[in-house]
Amino acid sequence: MQKILSEARRFINADAGSIYKVKDNILEFSYSQNDTIQSQLPANESLVYSTFSIPINNESIAGHVVLTGRPLSIDDVYHISSDKPYKFAKRMDEVSGYRSKSMVTVPLQNSKGVVLGILQVINARTKSGEVIAFSKEAELLMMHFANIAVIALERAQMTRAIIMRTIRMTQLHDPQETFGHVNRVGALSVELYYRWAKKHGINKIDLDKNRDILRMAAMLHDVGKIAISDLILKKPGRFNYDEYEIMKQHTVLGAKIFHDSQTDFDEAAYNVALNHHERWDGSGYPGHVDPMTGSPIKGYTLRNGSPRGKKGTEIPLFGRIVSLVDVYDALSSRRSYKEAWDEDRTLKAIKISAGSQFDPEMVELFLNNMNVIRSIHERYIDD
Repeated sequence: MQKILSEARRFINADAGSIYKVKDNILEFSYSQNDTIQSQLPANESLVYSTFSIPINNESIAGHVVLTGRPLSIDDVYHISSDKPYKFAKRMDEVSGYRSKSMVTVPLQNSKGVVLGILQVINARTKSGEVIAFSKEAELLMMHFANIAVIALERAQMTRAIIMRTIRMTQLHDPQETFGHVNRVGALSVELYYRWAKKHGINKIDLDKNRDILRMAAMLHDVGKIAISDLILKKPGRFNYDEYEIMKQHTVLGAKIFHDSQTDFDEAAYNVALNHHERWDGSGYPGHVDPMTGSPIKGYTLRNGSPRGKKGTEIPLFGRIVSLVDVYDALSSRRSYKEAWDEDRTLKAIKISAGSQFDPEMVELFLNNMNVIRSIHERYIDD
């Protein structure tokens, strides 16, 4: 969806744009891009995720488009005729200091006539940067991109539904595996990967592809718990040694699901499930094992016969990312056995663990991006 929005803006030279999705009779502000505001941020810093929604009614431009199912082009949103039922909400401009003017809003309407959301672009610009009205050709192009967005959105919703059903099966066993948790881990992992990829000069095509793959894989990081006994997962107190050893097997069991890799997603999900409890200093688990047998890989066995833990960059990139964000979310969220830690305590624990539990580079990128991290954490509440 981010790519569709970016391409739509590029074709008609729009400075900003958003995609809203319909959910439970409201419009959720889901994706946002703004070249002017982005240019004012430090290098590689992302726009802070917005977390607001608006009711679907005729009072707003977006709501009106959803209800009518017809596109709407406005030359200046601050000068809308008083006989129109809708008006421009100035809140975002007032908060950001931005000045919206020209706008095209089109419905994301599927073949059954159901509006799934809206695609909106703001401030058409000339080559010299002057803000002008959108042309009729731009409106037609927006309808084309809206059709592409609908196909992408329906496919994404289907994929998401499959993932969520898989997670729901895990939830039947593990009450701590909330939808809020998996959504936060997915979104935080994507944000951290974006920061890492920009620093290392990863090209845009690979960056966009890997972000989508990582989000899904990260959401399934604990899928192996589906094979762990309820007696262990739902135990209110601490595990004894034997119980903990069984619990640790969820990494291998999760990887086993994706062992017969056929796609990039399978490979990513395999690496995340298997490696998200490895530690940078090599003291994590399950270490160098064959997921199909659980046995140590030859040449990676300690004197006591147990597998040697993966160390440093032996741990795949996606595993190092999910390891950090999973712990951050666990510490900063309420659980049946503990209250949520405050931010200072959580970040102190992460800083101390840089170079031992976590990749120190990942910790640095994470801590330097806390505005976005906070907004993501607030966006996906526990259900």
